Amino acid sequence: MFFDPGRDPLGAGWNKIQSSIAVGSGGFAGKGYLKGTQNVLGFLPRTVAPTDFIYSVIAEEMGFIGSAGLLLLYSILLWAGFRAAQSSRDKLGRLLAVGITSLLFCHVFVNIAMTIGLLPITGLPLPLISYGGSFMVSTMIGLGIVQSVYVRRYQH
Repeated sequence: MFFDPGRDPLGAGWNKIQSSIAVGSGGFAGKGYLKGTQNVLGFLPRTVAPTDFIYSVIAEEMGFIGSAGLLLLYSILLWAGFRAAQSSRDKLGRLLAVGITSLLFCHVFVNIAMTIGLLPITGLPLPLISYGGSFMVSTMIGLGIVQSVYVRRYQH
């Protein structure tokens, strides 16, 4: 299904096809809030639209501008994580900050690449955006650890 989702368009390839249509139909400025046809009309199944394929919904409703804005916000978050690692006073703090920031980068990269068709569908959520409580809690714990490393950079 990864190489040819049209081989089984009503089965395993359905989500990938609908996700590509959603991302492509957003255009430059998007269709508007709750006006994306793939999401509202249920072509992206309601079980996966708010979780694994939330980037498709964002790209359809907010277009290229909203997608680029979201990528810019993630870039700022990742830059701050690596800055916290760079300013850490010890190796443990540096490793913690780099590890958690790299984990977030991998989640963002895989989720977005999955929704636009560059990688196979894996089911990784988009950090801080996808619906789901346990992943949100673990992401917030990780970001709290990175913030703790940054706050303690000058303490002896």
